[in-house]
Amino acid sequence: MNPAIIVVIVLAVFLIGSAVRILKEYERGVVFRLGRVVGVKGPGLILLVPFLDKMQTVSLRTLVMDVPPQDIITKDNVTVKVNAVLYFRVVDPARAIVEVENYLFATSQLSQTTLRSVLGESSLDSLLSERERINAELARIIDASTDPWGIKVSAVEVKDCELPAEMRRAMAKQAEAERERRAKIIGAEGEFQAAEKLRDAAVLIEEHPTALQLRYLQTLAEIATENNSTTVFPIPIELLRAFDKGKQ
Repeated sequence: MNPAIIVVIVLAVFLIGSAVRILKEYERGVVFRLGRVVGVKGPGLILLVPFLDKMQTVSLRTLVMDVPPQDIITKDNVTVKVNAVLYFRVVDPARAIVEVENYLFATSQLSQTTLRSVLGESSLDSLLSERERINAELARIIDASTDPWGIKVSAVEVKDCELPAEMRRAMAKQAEAERERRAKIIGAEGEFQAAEKLRDAAVLIEEHPTALQLRYLQTLAEIATENNSTTVFPIPIELLRAFDKGKQ
């Protein structure tokens, strides 16, 4: 075969290989022609002009990014270490490539600074009890900052809040004291309710003295069921009252 024909065939294969691209369903290609953006292509088969067109591929899938632990001083001067997770995706591939040099690195740095600033304005109690509000606030601020880059933030979740050892001990003591307080309140309420029932029983027995005798007989029956060598016989209250009246 003529060497010239071989060279032409190799050159044609090279040109076709450099001109043809195949993008997946979740991919888009930002095409630059002589340094200018000429459009966003994909998915499927893409034809480029050899030596003139350059393409950068961008994924449209939701990305999950871990925000490294940040040392934060809360509003009430407590030092905590907090990390989070960020969910976002590219909605405008052209802006994600043109407006920022590295949108992944830029989003990561923005998330870290926003996490420190937002949590620094919150107290420790709100940080532990108002996670949903803080997550929504973080997502709103980061989404507003990344919108010019063509990035949509769907959610931000605070994962872990690491407290100092002395703060954990203080919170444990506080929780224990709170449980003791509730136990005492519940015990006092039980005593109060028992006293009310005893008062009602006393009023009922005073109106019907025979009820006390029935209670004596019931107690005697309960004692007799046990293997006791001693049997207790109740003395009627009326008999004692008779002696009392005779003394008077």
